[in-house]
Amino acid sequence: MRILKSYIMSKVSIRFFNNKEVRAIWDDENSKWWFSVVDVVTVLSDSSDARNYWYVLKNRLKKANSELLTNCKGFKLIAPDGKKRETDCFDSNGIVELAKIFPNNNALKFLDWFLYSENTIDGQSKKKAYSLFESNLIDEFQIGTVKGLLQIHAYLFGGLYDFAGKIRQKNIAKGGFQFAMAMFLDNTLKQIEKMPETTFDEIANKYVEMNIAHPFMEGNGRSTRLWLDLMLKRTLKKCADWSKINKNDYLNAMTESVVDSTRIKSLIENALTNKINDREMFLKGIDYSYYYEE
Repeated sequence: MRILKSYIMSKVSIRFFNNKEVRAIWDDENSKWWFSVVDVVTVLSDSSDARNYWYVLKNRLKKANSELLTNCKGFKLIAPDGKKRETDCFDSNGIVELAKIFPNNNALKFLDWFLYSENTIDGQSKKKAYSLFESNLIDEFQIGTVKGLLQIHAYLFGGLYDFAGKIRQKNIAKGGFQFAMAMFLDNTLKQIEKMPETTFDEIANKYVEMNIAHPFMEGNGRSTRLWLDLMLKRTLKKCADWSKINKNDYLNAMTESVVDSTRIKSLIENALTNKINDREMFLKGIDYSYYYEE
């Protein structure tokens, strides 16, 4: 088995299967993703000690001269303690072969998710979101304006939805809550745009009101979280480390924010970081933002 230690990576990714992380890293030289074996083993085996499980399985495969290990490479990924640690990884073909070692229903569900997730609208949209960090487009988006939000939505969902970058003309509801009526939406958005954004509290209020307005037929959360981060970066020189905000906590707080925004403000404020120019922070934010919508 050959271990690679010096690749320059353009992006990393954290994907989620049944609320479990599956870390991945992009290999520029070979133009493909590599996935953490330990993370996949955690999913497939439900073992409480996936590292030891993989260690034992790996030794068995070595003794059996398995060809699977010839395609196992080491990459440094962010560990739960925040440090980069070298991790065994397989490319997509290797992950498929690894999954076949676990003949159970969970493996079948995992393969269905793994093989098709990148072909979904969300998968394609996420790829576009990743590319924003390297592009100059993100610097051209208007900050804190309705036009800026339309620009973000159009970029994320252009070519995927025919309503990308367009204000909805129909009424929508979720969980029994009616978002802003379409006939009043233009005026509502003008009022939100006028809201100040000079402090964290003001920015958070503006974000909450835009969520209540829900200007698009689909893709509101993913677009408005980027919109929020751009305001935070410009005004406070900070952004949200979304990985610090639990999915259920976030969703419950956003539901609650319709009548009381205290909780969502607290979650976001406690997750603020000054790493506004950090690639991994940005990409991790995209991963979690899309994870909230799964």
